Amino acid sequence: MQETRLDTARIRLARQVIDPIFLDTPLYRCEALEPQLGCSVSIKLETANPVRSFKARGTEVVASLLADRGSRAVVCASAGNLGQALAWSGRGRGLDVTVVASRFATVAKLDRIRALGAGLELVDGDHEMARERAAAVAQRDGIRLVEDSLDIETCEGAATIGLELVDARPSFDTVLIALGGGALATGVGHVMKALAPEVEVICVQPQGAPAMTLSWRRRRVVTTDSTDTIADGVAGRLPIPAVLDDLLLTADDAVLVREESIIAGMRMLHDHAGLVVEPSAALGIAAILEDRDRFAGRHIVTIVCGSNVDADAYRRWIGAAGLHRS
Repeated sequence: MQETRLDTARIRLARQVIDPIFLDTPLYRCEALEPQLGCSVSIKLETANPVRSFKARGTEVVASLLADRGSRAVVCASAGNLGQALAWSGRGRGLDVTVVASRFATVAKLDRIRALGAGLELVDGDHEMARERAAAVAQRDGIRLVEDSLDIETCEGAATIGLELVDARPSFDTVLIALGGGALATGVGHVMKALAPEVEVICVQPQGAPAMTLSWRRRRVVTTDSTDTIADGVAGRLPIPAVLDDLLLTADDAVLVREESIIAGMRMLHDHAGLVVEPSAALGIAAILEDRDRFAGRHIVTIVCGSNVDADAYRRWIGAAGLHRS
């Protein structure tokens, strides 16, 4: 394969510094989903850990490097999951963590960031404004800025998921990956292309936050003025050029899905897999729902990437009746 910024040897080394609690997550075939989807479906479950998302795989690598170098302070912008993960990883290594987030971020995510001991600064804007503010704080205070997807450690930490998927081969032929900033997609995609190139790598993004997908399709950075999606974890407007360059080498396709399909995917994962997930984690199921013919007869792996969701919003999305069905 052509070279990305990622390195397979470094990805293998990353496993040695990531707390084992985030590694070797469950991967299992979920036959209960299959009659409605028309294909074999396996779930890679990245929610059964202290921060309920895959993000700590990357922040464990970042925090380990910072601690080794004697750094004591770090700041990041986050829609919620990265902030929780950095707070958890930093707390265990004596780092002073500051998280900048939108005032409109999911309350449950913000509460958890505070509970993990990080400082939290809120901005009156979206995630891109939080990124700008985090950069300003880092420059003002002379501390490390962690930029999700741009910092290679976040991508290579996420890529350890790919190593675990490769170990399970050859049972699946397609992997569906939520696409936001790109750390998960480029990380897992790099490993697939390097070690299992026959596996099709398909990225999935909401129609209401299409910037990275449009950029992938046009092979150049495409920005949007706003986002409109319940999938807050992937709601970026300004793709990072270096990450797009990697994505162009690691993704076979990038698709957009409707909000109603995301909600239907969340409901299916609840009703048939017993999983409470945030909208970003249902993107893979949404992609199958929207194009059953494409995936018919295949064995799909979908990465369930997070479960930090506001309880009231979740009830509205999947419906009170759905919560009580047996």
